[in-house]
Amino acid sequence: MASKFLPDLTSKLSLNDSVSIRSFCSYLGKENFVFRQLFDSVSSTYTYLLGDAGTKECILIDPVLEQVQRDFQLVQDLNLKLKYAVNTHMHADHITGTGKLKNLSGCKSVISKCSGAQADVFVTDGDEIEFGNYKLNVLSTPGHTNGCCSFYLKDLGIAFTGDALLIRGCGRTDFQEGDPETLYQSVHCKIFRLPAETLLYPAHDYKGCTVTTVDEEMRLNPRLTKSQDEFVDLMKNLNLSYPKQIDKALPANKVCGLYNLPEESK
Repeated sequence: MASKFLPDLTSKLSLNDSVSIRSFCSYLGKENFVFRQLFDSVSSTYTYLLGDAGTKECILIDPVLEQVQRDFQLVQDLNLKLKYAVNTHMHADHITGTGKLKNLSGCKSVISKCSGAQADVFVTDGDEIEFGNYKLNVLSTPGHTNGCCSFYLKDLGIAFTGDALLIRGCGRTDFQEGDPETLYQSVHCKIFRLPAETLLYPAHDYKGCTVTTVDEEMRLNPRLTKSQDEFVDLMKNLNLSYPKQIDKALPANKVCGLYNLPEESK
């Protein structure tokens, strides 16, 4: 799925709706920065490919098992080498592609130390994930789960918020160690303290949106513009249905997605 950009970003670039990836990277001031936003239509999950065209190192954020061949083929097409497969948290709505990507590429898996999942590299708040000449700053943003992290690429003014902050929404807090008070504090004390113009890329979207900004969410997010007490009351009374994939996804995601896989996914 090709990346699209919100109208306000398009106007800043003085381009039409067919903004190219190269133009986007030029806008960020980094010609050798490789960026792709990919989509899984079943789970409405975004996977992000970030790379350094100079050193050829790249990472994937939140890969989905069923899309691993697509993602790895793109890495090869762009003449990149996958260094890390990174998860923003232990997902309940899909099986991660991390383990399969490790088998295909030799990359290392990365996840929060607080996630309860296996990985080659565990990160905590303040750590850095380096690829080429770029580095992601790890922000611990629990609340949806204990192990939720957001990743901030300061030099480019972009962040990847996982399920902590979605576009005009947020991750649910009624299962898997979810806690609305903690989530509210994570968003307000970590994500909303980034520069207002920071571009935010979530792990999911269900309405076709692809990117937002700190400023937009601080003004327009219908949940997180409320007071903490109002937010907590709202989140405790959503009465959402039991996640369809959780009983299959969680056991698999505890072991990098390599658990009781269907034969076609091995």
